[in-house]
Amino acid sequence: MLKIPVVREHPDLDLPAHAKPGDAGVDLRSSIDITLAAGGGRALVPTGLSIAIPDGFAGFVQPRSGLALKHGVTVLNSPGLIDSGYRGELQVLLVNTDPQSDFEVRRGERVAQLVIQAYQSVEFVEVDELADSDRGLGGFGSTGST
Repeated sequence: MLKIPVVREHPDLDLPAHAKPGDAGVDLRSSIDITLAAGGGRALVPTGLSIAIPDGFAGFVQPRSGLALKHGVTVLNSPGLIDSGYRGELQVLLVNTDPQSDFEVRRGERVAQLVIQAYQSVEFVEVDELADSDRGLGGFGSTGST
């Protein structure tokens, strides 16, 4: 199991944890109360956490499906990328897509998920042409109409 060092500004708020065994994401909680206005209101919501992701890994902040389904609240820049060198406070850019109802974020509420993933560093090498593939130049919609 990968161990991630964490600094917690608010000892009364839970550390990120997997809700169930086998879950890929851990819950991130708001460290403040804030209102997201209906029709696109957005806010950068602090978590009160700073972490040290090891080299070769990155964090990806993603929406919570329940907030999206029930309230239209999602992560605006999903997935939000946290590079291994970042040491500042984790914050979540939330947006309320519900056209009519404001959404009240409460301190301690689970507002997003964080997934830590290994990645491979790459180097781009310029070539004159690319090798053929079964898909070829087929892009958007090329694998079927629905």
